[in-house]
Amino acid sequence: HQIFSDPTYRQIAWRTIWMAAAVTATDAVIAFPFAYYMARIAGPRQRTLLFVLVLLPLWSSYLARIYAWRLILNHDGALNWTLGKLGLPAQGWAFTNTAVWIVFSYIWLPFMILPIYAALERIPDSYLEASRDLGARNWTTFRRVIVPLALPGIVAGSIFTFSLTLGDYITPSLVGNVDFIGNVIYRNVLGLTNNLPFAAAYATIPLVVMALYLIAAKRLGAFEAL
Repeated sequence: HQIFSDPTYRQIAWRTIWMAAAVTATDAVIAFPFAYYMARIAGPRQRTLLFVLVLLPLWSSYLARIYAWRLILNHDGALNWTLGKLGLPAQGWAFTNTAVWIVFSYIWLPFMILPIYAALERIPDSYLEASRDLGARNWTTFRRVIVPLALPGIVAGSIFTFSLTLGDYITPSLVGNVDFIGNVIYRNVLGLTNNLPFAAAYATIPLVVMALYLIAAKRLGAFEAL
């Protein structure tokens, strides 16, 4: 009852779901052209180099990447120093939802690139040739052939980005200084509150959201691209 009656907890749940959707959409937009270049244009050596660049951040500590972005986005950080040298006004993104969105989008981007790459690589060249032979322009081929065939990969990647953002509580604490669902659950399980029933009840929100998301993803064929 407390979850639905208290506007604070409703706002935290909405903020978490909205951020997960925003990060997923951002990563999809960034990852698709990158994955397309890797799968359809780059040569073997260049593709290997791009794979290394995609996977290299995953070899470093999760906390190290968060603190690196915190140093970049701070009021006296690298970004404002660069903007000052260019004569541009300083940004005030530190400890805001914008900072959380930027850091989440960076951290989970490899999890979107790889499934899309796998889906694009499986598209037969004959499909693209047939589209051109039938008189379709590049944009038509992209919209009516490539995107539908790559959609399972996009949805598969979105499962990772959406679920990982939905359950994270470290990045919001360190970068945004805001509460997400995970922060509330953490405080009620391991914090001073120690309210396990409430934590269990609040944890059903991401579980229900992800269950609905997975049902929709399955209908779109995402599991075939995993």
